[in-house]
Amino acid sequence: MNIKNYIQASILLIALASCNSKPVEEVNNAFSLSDEMAAQLEFKEAKLENVKNEIRLFGKIDADNNRIAEVNSIVSGVVKSINVGLGDYVKQGQVLAVIQSSEVASFQKEKLDAVNDVAIAEKNLQVAQDLFEGKLNSEKDLILAKNELAKAKTELARINDIHSIYRLKDGSTYNILAPFNGFIINKDITINDQIKSDRSEPLFFIADIKEIWAIANVNESDIAKIKTNYDVTINTLAFPDHPYEGKIEKIYSVIDPETKSMKIRVRIPNFDFRLKPQMNCTVNVRYDEGNKMVAVPAEAVIFDKNRYWTMVFKDKYHIETREVEVYKSLNDISYLSSGVKEGEKVISKGGLMIYNTLND
Repeated sequence: MNIKNYIQASILLIALASCNSKPVEEVNNAFSLSDEMAAQLEFKEAKLENVKNEIRLFGKIDADNNRIAEVNSIVSGVVKSINVGLGDYVKQGQVLAVIQSSEVASFQKEKLDAVNDVAIAEKNLQVAQDLFEGKLNSEKDLILAKNELAKAKTELARINDIHSIYRLKDGSTYNILAPFNGFIINKDITINDQIKSDRSEPLFFIADIKEIWAIANVNESDIAKIKTNYDVTINTLAFPDHPYEGKIEKIYSVIDPETKSMKIRVRIPNFDFRLKPQMNCTVNVRYDEGNKMVAVPAEAVIFDKNRYWTMVFKDKYHIETREVEVYKSLNDISYLSSGVKEGEKVISKGGLMIYNTLND
């Protein structure tokens, strides 16, 4: 090979080498996030937050005892009909049962007598007034007649109040009425029962369960971690995909000698009446550990090659695969002890797709 050809060949090899070797930055910046791909992603800013922990407690759903009514009978008698059953929803004023009672007949007689006494007193007053005007009796007799009428009217008003309060009807039957809207949670009455005046057990219990309680047991070892107003999530076996959110409303500062535990109470809205008294439930209590860490959505953390990663987004040309150290994950939040700084933006949804694209 002559000198000229050798020089030309050397120049060609150098040119080819320079074409095949690009700067590191240029290779790293070769990826560009398209608008179509970006539309499938979600981004969240890493924030410094209080680290929360969780305790799982077990308990039961219970009716608010301030919204439970005991329904009794004010009269003795025999049960003639029962119109509701256990678990039925009833409205205020609805007839629950009917009792045949001689006492009701006595109330009716008292009212009739009171009405007659008023009528007689009015006539006597009119006669006394006429006699007084004709100077045939004294003013004392007139005042006495007025007093008798006032007394008769007072007694009639008292009896009318009794009839109004207990909604007594004409005849010898007494209707047991619902005091408010709610569900029959206990029933202790059957047809032809003899209801006695000294009976102490209620005939019905009615509970208004638009709001309901979750009562949970706290082990002694966890008592120090529990405080009022802590956030809780309540789950039931009946509705596992429908968690209920609430706060600790009350702490019962006594230890049950049988279970060696303390009880807490959470109030839950229950307008759809899904939750029933005596349902089993779990109560997950969230509390602060007392320290702060960078928090990102749990979905932003990717586990691969026995390590944790997250995709840190700067712009569509600069997306970094960053190794992170996960301190704890709770529900949908991961707390990071290293790897991401407060204020950095991470891909919270679709990060795995970008991770695979950049790291294949």
